[in-house]
Amino acid sequence: MTFEEILPKLKQGEKIIREGWSGFELYVTCVSGEVYDGCPVTPYFLIKTSDEGFSSFAPTVCDILAEDWKVVDA
Repeated sequence: MTFEEILPKLKQGEKIIREGWSGFELYVTCVSGEVYDGCPVTPYFLIKTSDEGFSSFAPTVCDILAEDWKVVDA
């Protein structure tokens, strides 16, 4: 799938990954509906890795242009 095709699924709570990744990356998820210090936080992406827990994720140009995105069960 392309990033444009998978983005709605990500926004709906699905977990996604690129088939071309090495396996260190487990999935990307979208976090929304959070509040900090009484103020709403804008949605953001996190990536789950096999060793460090979660980290922020910003897709690269290569990620956006890739056609190997898929939904995963995690």
